[in-house]
Amino acid sequence: MAIRRIHSGGAFEPQVGYCRAVVAGGFVHVAGTVGQGDTVTDQCADALSIIHAALREAGADWSDVLRVTYMLPDREEFAPCWPLLSQTFGAHPPAATMIECGLIDPEYRIEIEVTALLPG
Repeated sequence: MAIRRIHSGGAFEPQVGYCRAVVAGGFVHVAGTVGQGDTVTDQCADALSIIHAALREAGADWSDVLRVTYMLPDREEFAPCWPLLSQTFGAHPPAATMIECGLIDPEYRIEIEVTALLPG
């Protein structure tokens, strides 16, 4: 089975030793992704943009996402992200989990991880 690694050039990738996504066995596994911005919705939108770029490079799109995990230090900040997430996944919502936990840096307010099935 061929394995393909997708790098986004993020600062943490070489520092921690991971890549943005791994394509293997017909699946795309996108690493937990944080975004930049002042608000949780800004960070959510930026993280989704980074994830979408990885999905597209792998040959997938939002409609191919099977599972998503949201991680937030403050669960109260999840609700403002719902409209953005609903718009992103549209008629193809994935199975989802939200976890309240600490993130790698206190400036980050949401981290998003997805798994997609390659079309075809």
